[in-house]
Amino acid sequence: MMGNQKRETVVVIGGGAAGFFGAITCAEANPGKKVLLLEKTSKLLSKVRVSGGGRCNVTHACFQASAFAQNYPRGQKALKKLLPLFGAQDTVEWFEKRGVKLKTEADGRMFPQSNSSETIIDCLMQAARKAGVEIRTSLGVNQITVQDGTDERFVLTLTNGDKLSASKVLVATGGNPKTESYHWLKQLGHTLEDPIPSLFTLNVPHSPFKDLQGVAVPKARVKLTGQKLETEGPLLITHWGLSGPAVLRFSAWGAKLMFGLNYTGTALVNWVPDTSEEQVRQQLMQTRQTSPRKTVFTNPLFQLPNRLWQRLCELAEVPDGVKWAELAGKAQNKLIELLIRTPFEVKGKTTFKEEFVTCGGIKLDELQLERMESRLVPGLFFAGEVVDIDGITGGFNFQAAWTGGYLAGKAMAE
Repeated sequence: MMGNQKRETVVVIGGGAAGFFGAITCAEANPGKKVLLLEKTSKLLSKVRVSGGGRCNVTHACFQASAFAQNYPRGQKALKKLLPLFGAQDTVEWFEKRGVKLKTEADGRMFPQSNSSETIIDCLMQAARKAGVEIRTSLGVNQITVQDGTDERFVLTLTNGDKLSASKVLVATGGNPKTESYHWLKQLGHTLEDPIPSLFTLNVPHSPFKDLQGVAVPKARVKLTGQKLETEGPLLITHWGLSGPAVLRFSAWGAKLMFGLNYTGTALVNWVPDTSEEQVRQQLMQTRQTSPRKTVFTNPLFQLPNRLWQRLCELAEVPDGVKWAELAGKAQNKLIELLIRTPFEVKGKTTFKEEFVTCGGIKLDELQLERMESRLVPGLFFAGEVVDIDGITGGFNFQAAWTGGYLAGKAMAE
């Protein structure tokens, strides 16, 4: 008789990192269930493909949950609880067990040894196939209705007009900056932390550094005047303004603040964050004594790139060809000021490559976190960017997707 029993259907909505991880985990843990993954576009795992410049920054080499959780402007408290259940070490082991070894770069980011995101995509596709996950692309969900009193209590209205029944549903649709994209989830009674962009770069239309695009410093400090917002890290000058990890961190921690300010304000860049103002002054005085005959323009200090140093000198009105011994006090003071606090008038933002992240989403207090299950609608699960968790750049957003997907998948397999 057992053979005639209808297999329970679990539907995963969204073919990204969290959706795949949830589907694979559920299917592997309970081969008796029918797991169906739906992706509304024609492409699967598109963010995995473009992440890390096409190399896929899988996770970060930080194996202590509380330290790892500090990299999330939103969702920190939740992740302190969840990462011990499935954290970075578990991710490394999960991929290694399936034949993909990861390597750690100097800054802690972890990539596949192949340096190709296709390795991660192939691994996930193979694992899904092997576990028996059925995948359908170009098919999304417009509405979920709940019918109590039946085993398959969820009825999904698909984008092609068909209806589909399921006993459990995982929503892993990713982030979206438009509130109306979450309307169908609000219909189920869930509330939303307003979705706004995170991980963006800063537009500085009148930047005096525009023509220095591509010039980078390994460490700078970025601060917003009149606010507590301040971040550090590598900084890149672009033709539209400022980018690099320091700026992406700035945008993640300041996502709500910058949104409220309509992405305008004065950002101050400290090009020598490990040197105090007094030490900068002393270094300049010392150079006047030790290298009096050298020209200021062609002898950069603090290991700054030549072109950047020369631009700072120009802005400080240091005359071309002037020697250190001849440097006027006024020009020297201006140079010190610019080294510590170069102002950039920010007017707008630009999406960073494809690595757009949404801050906001389904409120965490409406979920049973260890299961990623809705407290309002039992049998409904959420994972990935659709929930109000987002991290800085460096593999943290993918780890949140693997963690949430895994916990939801385990719970759905029961």
